[in-house]
Amino acid sequence: MTADAEGDSIVFDCGLLVDGLADEPIADARVVVRDGLVDAVGPRDGIEVPEGARVVDHSEQIVLPGLIDAHLHINGWRSLRPFDMLTLDVVLGTARATNDLRTLLGAGFTSIRDCGGPTGLGLRQAVEEGEIPGPRIYTSWKSFSQTAGHADAHYLPHEWVTNDPNHGRVLTDSVDEARKEVRKHLREGVDLIKIMTSGGMLSQKDHPDHAHYTEAEIATFTEEAHRLDVPVASHAEGTEGINRALRNGVDTIEHGIGIDDESIELFHETGAILVPTLQAIYRNAVAGPDSDVPEWSQKKSAAAHEEHLESIRRAYEADVPIAHASDCGGTEDHPLGTYLEFELLVDEVGLSEMEAIQSATSVAARALHDESIGAIEPGRHADLIALEENPLDDITALETVSSVYKDGEPVDL
Repeated sequence: MTADAEGDSIVFDCGLLVDGLADEPIADARVVVRDGLVDAVGPRDGIEVPEGARVVDHSEQIVLPGLIDAHLHINGWRSLRPFDMLTLDVVLGTARATNDLRTLLGAGFTSIRDCGGPTGLGLRQAVEEGEIPGPRIYTSWKSFSQTAGHADAHYLPHEWVTNDPNHGRVLTDSVDEARKEVRKHLREGVDLIKIMTSGGMLSQKDHPDHAHYTEAEIATFTEEAHRLDVPVASHAEGTEGINRALRNGVDTIEHGIGIDDESIELFHETGAILVPTLQAIYRNAVAGPDSDVPEWSQKKSAAAHEEHLESIRRAYEADVPIAHASDCGGTEDHPLGTYLEFELLVDEVGLSEMEAIQSATSVAARALHDESIGAIEPGRHADLIALEENPLDDITALETVSSVYKDGEPVDL
């Protein structure tokens, strides 16, 4: 390291370091950051402080990689009532979402994957330009659904439903339509393609067990996206929707209710990652009569919750990689920047505290197809958080975030 390089370095001294990769933490650790990237990491007594470096003392705290929420929505939602979402002005939603991004960043989420909505591309650009603070945004922009599928507006006359640019979905109903619309998304620079291969909890006239899109249509989505190295995520809340998606090359399964033996085999064959979003369905199920969650969605979610937990346990026990995600959007019943998903993964599925942290760091980075984030190791972005308490003893200690760094620079909380 040259003298000039040393002068530009930042050194973080850590009481305990969880790097997002190793199964054991490093006590009395040191992280050296250069140009926003991790340059060195290890025990403090083995790494010298570069001359002229700025030293940040977290020797009394626990330091982790910045957290990743691998499935959420940044549309500025404040209600899940169908007409509230339908009539939400995109400008108002975007303005609200800027506040949501601050909430996420302050909670320690330095990267997020936005899985459907009209605001993601603009918000991503604004964060990259430094116009607004926020996590790194990986966005699908608008999601894809068949007519009468999960993202269709079932409660409207069909002739009223269009692919309005202010709405967060595109309806496609053939191989040719799928190919053309995916290419339009790729032209816009999306980070992933989001498709719906089953019914769901917030679509009134379908059922999670209903399989959506033909094998040929799904294969078209993945073929076109993978040609440009863009991953494909599939909303799949029923067995055939899961397996049909995996057979045709999707990279992540979102929700994953109804995982069977074939599903497990397909996960292992394809290397796909499971993104369970346990808390979203749990929150729907317990929302109550005064909630903005529609009654029919509450009933479907309550009926599916235990099967959801059983499916994720089955996948975990079979060593399917699991990525942390909330599937929340900023409503009262589905707030952003919370840690409930970690608790459910540990208490209900059986992940260790370390595995739960890895689900939101290195495993989630793989789900985003970007391994420049998600771990504290040389060459990755220096996205770090400091905690007052140890989450390896109690996962709820993630709530004790005291400092957040993005590219090594502090975030104003």
